Amino acid sequence: MRFFGNKSPNRPAIIFGNNVLKSFSAWPALVSIGILLVAEGCGRDGLRPASLAPAKPIGAVVEIKTPLGLPPVPVPPDNPETLETIALGRQLFFEKRLSFHNSLACASCHNPLIDFTDGKRHSTGAAGKVGIRNAPTVINAAYFPLQFWDGRARSLEDQAGGPMANTIEMDQAHDVSVAKLQADPVYRAEFQKAFGPGPVTLAKVTDAIASFERTLVSGNSPFDRYEFGNDPAALSPSAVRGLAVFRDPKRGNCIACHTIGKKYALFSDGKFHNIGIGVNEEGDLTDLGRYNETKVDADKGAFKTPTLRNVAKTAPYMHDGSLKTLKDVVDFYAGGGNSNPYLDKQIKAIKLSGAERADLVEFLKSLTGERPPDIAPSETAQAGGTK
Repeated sequence: MRFFGNKSPNRPAIIFGNNVLKSFSAWPALVSIGILLVAEGCGRDGLRPASLAPAKPIGAVVEIKTPLGLPPVPVPPDNPETLETIALGRQLFFEKRLSFHNSLACASCHNPLIDFTDGKRHSTGAAGKVGIRNAPTVINAAYFPLQFWDGRARSLEDQAGGPMANTIEMDQAHDVSVAKLQADPVYRAEFQKAFGPGPVTLAKVTDAIASFERTLVSGNSPFDRYEFGNDPAALSPSAVRGLAVFRDPKRGNCIACHTIGKKYALFSDGKFHNIGIGVNEEGDLTDLGRYNETKVDADKGAFKTPTLRNVAKTAPYMHDGSLKTLKDVVDFYAGGGNSNPYLDKQIKAIKLSGAERADLVEFLKSLTGERPPDIAPSETAQAGGTK
C-alpha cells in the first residue's frame, strides 16, 4: 500500500500527549518543534467518503510507547488506540484479499523485512501496472499531518483506503474488499471485538489499519543515544564529523529541511520543496507534485520532505526513486540539484570534499533505529492470503 488517494476533510482533532489540537490548522506550531510523517504514491482514487462516519473502538485505550528521540504519537480522538484495533489492523496490513485476485497486501509494497519498503524504484500493482513514485517506508508515518508525497490526504485513516481502490495498485473496489471480509466469520468476530456489533465497513477497515500503522515507530538510534542520551561513544568519529556537516549552513545545511529539535528529531520540516528531482533533458518537470493539489505555481515540482530515519535501509531515494545510494543523494545535493524555474531557494551548490561526503553518509547510517515491536502478521492473516 503506497499511500494513494484523493483530498479529504480534516479529522476533527488530534491528541498530542495530554493536549488536544482542535484542527490540523494548528500544525505550524507543531512543525516548530519538529513533529511530522512518510509514505505516499501516485494514484488518486479510493478514499472513503466524508459522509461515512467511523465507528469508535470499544476496547480500553492504550498508549504507544515511543523510543528515545521521538515525541508522543499524535492520535485522533475518534480513533483511539486499543489492543483490538491494533491487532486487527496488523492482520489487515498483511491481507491480500483487499486486492484484485487476492494478489497484493499493504505489506507487499511496505515489507517489514526491508524496513516497510519494497526496495524498488516503482512498485508493480495487482494488474501489472507500474506507478511513477517511490513507495517510502511507513515507519514513523504517524507523525505527519499530511500523507502522500504531495500531501493530498490529511490523516492515516483518510489515506488507508486509497491504495485498495487505486487501479495502479491493489485495484479492487471498496465494496468488494468489505464483502470479502464480511464473508469471513473470523474477521467478523475480530471486527466485533474491536468496534462492537455491526457489519464490516470501510471506515472500520481504514481505522484499524491506521491504528496499526501508528505503532510503527523507530528511534533509539546511535544518533539518538549521542544527541539525546548523552552518550558520546554512540557515534563513530566519522559520523560525528558528518553530523557537523549536516548542521553547518555553509556546508551541508541539511538541517534546513531535515530538522532536529532539542528533545527529539523527525528529520523533516513537513513542508514541500522543489529540489530539482524529476526534470527531463529539456528542463521540464515530469511530475508537478504539490501543485496538483494547490494550483500554486510555486508548488510546481515540490514534494514533501521525507524523514531521514532508517534512511540507510530504505533505498532507492527521492519521490521518483531515481537515486540508488546515499552517496548518490549526497552528490546530487552537492551539485545543487537540477535547474528549473521553481527550484527551492535553499537548494544551492555546496563545496564538500570527498572526506566530508563520506562522513555525511556515515552520519546518515547512524539514523537507523530499533525495529518496531509486534510487526509480524497473525496466523489468521497468513491464512487469509499472505502466503
